[in-house]
Amino acid sequence: MQVVSEPNALVRLKPTPVGYTGVLIAGAIVVAWAALLTYLLAYYRPNWLTPWPYLLLLLQTHLYTGLFITAHDAMHGVVSPHKRLNNFIGTVTALLFAFNWFPRMLPKHHQHHRHVATEDDPDFHDGRHASFLPWLARFAWNYVTWWQVALMALTYNVLKLAFPMANVIAFWMIPAVLATVQLFFFGTYLPHRGEHATDNPHKSRSQFRHHAWAFLSCYFFGYHYEHHDQPYLPWWRLWRAKDAIG
Repeated sequence: MQVVSEPNALVRLKPTPVGYTGVLIAGAIVVAWAALLTYLLAYYRPNWLTPWPYLLLLLQTHLYTGLFITAHDAMHGVVSPHKRLNNFIGTVTALLFAFNWFPRMLPKHHQHHRHVATEDDPDFHDGRHASFLPWLARFAWNYVTWWQVALMALTYNVLKLAFPMANVIAFWMIPAVLATVQLFFFGTYLPHRGEHATDNPHKSRSQFRHHAWAFLSCYFFGYHYEHHDQPYLPWWRLWRAKDAIG
């Protein structure tokens, strides 16, 4: 995927109230994720010689990514204008995404925004270790906890008692792993790797404007410079910031 160093002339959108649109969108993602997962585990019997199981696996991966993007928006307080509801949704969606703990992630994410691409950035790997796999390993080391692994293992063993093990692996486990790699690749590695221009205050890159691909790849999170410059925009408004560049 191609990226640009930074926008030539970024036009900021004014912060506008999001009302409860973010709550409705978050609810739609959670319901779609839960409904599809229930169907795939309880009722679907895949024929792996056809393309459909793989397409459904990718769709479930996309919905998993949506869970984390919703939790991320909650970290910026843009899911709901009601703080408790905002944080509740963030906590639920983070837990559904491999038992991440929202209160633990929240300060780390804001530390990333304050100290992007520096030694104080928990998401960053310096130039000596900027290749994909070492950076991914460091990223996972910073965020994955032993109790997450334990809860995932426990949940896996419970699920396989009730549903076919192949379905549990294909539609519950693998999508969570793929979504983690997807979020890292489009939301950390591509935007922040390598050198940045001295006049780039966010040390971030953005993918070229292509709204359909931006949504499918990572819920517009590839428009990453725009996110760092305007963190008050929810994911579903980032495309407008990209359009404002012209």
